Amino acid sequence: MVTQKLNSLGLLGDPKDCRIVVAMSGGVDSSVVAGLLAREGYDVVGMTLQLYDHGEAVKRKGACCAGQDIHDARRVAETLGIPHYVLDYEDRFREQVINPFMESYIAGETPIPCISCNQTVKFADLLKTAKELGAAALATGHYIRSRLADPQIGRRAMFRPRDHGRDQSYFLFATTQEQVDYIRFPLGDLPKSETRELAKDLGLEISQKPDSQDICFVPQGKYSDIINKLQPTAATAGEIRHIDRRVLGEHRGIINFTVGQRRGIGVATGDPIYVVHLDAKNARVIVGPKEALDTRRLYLRDVNWLGDGAIEAIPADGMELFVKVRSSRPPMEAVLYPPNQDGKISVDLIGGEAGIAPGQACVFYEDETEDTRVLGGGFIARAEREASIEHALDSVLQESAAV
Repeated sequence: MVTQKLNSLGLLGDPKDCRIVVAMSGGVDSSVVAGLLAREGYDVVGMTLQLYDHGEAVKRKGACCAGQDIHDARRVAETLGIPHYVLDYEDRFREQVINPFMESYIAGETPIPCISCNQTVKFADLLKTAKELGAAALATGHYIRSRLADPQIGRRAMFRPRDHGRDQSYFLFATTQEQVDYIRFPLGDLPKSETRELAKDLGLEISQKPDSQDICFVPQGKYSDIINKLQPTAATAGEIRHIDRRVLGEHRGIINFTVGQRRGIGVATGDPIYVVHLDAKNARVIVGPKEALDTRRLYLRDVNWLGDGAIEAIPADGMELFVKVRSSRPPMEAVLYPPNQDGKISVDLIGGEAGIAPGQACVFYEDETEDTRVLGGGFIARAEREASIEHALDSVLQESAAV
């Protein structure tokens, strides 16, 4: 019996017989992916997505998929001698990322649009286009590892990358199993410094290009600015109320606040106060002491499970694992529970965490090892605090509803 050898991407056949679509953002990482695969002999096709107003984006630096980035991706493709296409996804991006972001933010949540972008436009729409072109895989410049988890059925899994300073697993938790099986992440075993050296070796002019920092449609990272621009009536004035029911002052719109915020609240009490809750329905900012931010349990929505077996098969007393509730924090100990009778999935944070807001992500990891497996995750629907704080908050909200 003759067994066919797998190539460097874990695909059957010689590289020259494998068409690979590379999502080229115009940055160093995706450019190096295209260069490495082309050098190995793969049939590489570069694709760049125009996601946000080209006229505005071309004027700005440090934003993903902006005008200059499209130009840089085209030049890299020319240098590598590969075909390159620009896909106009502005309408899809507005419908699937910008509009849901605005709705979530106006509702008092803290959304993460980069997750939605990966979940919809980049991995869903672009993946479909890649398959239509007959590509054996879609490759990206994300820092995350993937490899076979079940060779019998070809099922792959994602793992944290070698360079934890560049770990993008938090933003990729919503990648479905079908997408994990099709997408490749060639940079998962490389540190960023080596990626830049490879860019030099490949003769790419963008080898020292700074990494993108801003969300492409949010100038200078101020969410409220884009909300005011696209939906000027969203900022409704209202009360700033303490969790002990005192009215402390007024604000000009909850879109100017986030849970956990301390500075810039606009009122003084003599003691430090923090934004504890955003009551969007009644346009009220609820504040309180730091301990009012401590969270022990999370209720999740839109959960994407990438573990073995069904999430419903998790024991009633829970499954011990590790989670991230912020991209920059290391995974922390937690217990994941299966859906309850109402279909709600919850997570207990063993050590607790402060200032968690609805809309953020809770990402699951198998353990705390360096290359631990990513088990999926979900968006936070509600953060549950200590019982006395929950009672005080409920009293304020019920009072608001009665007004």
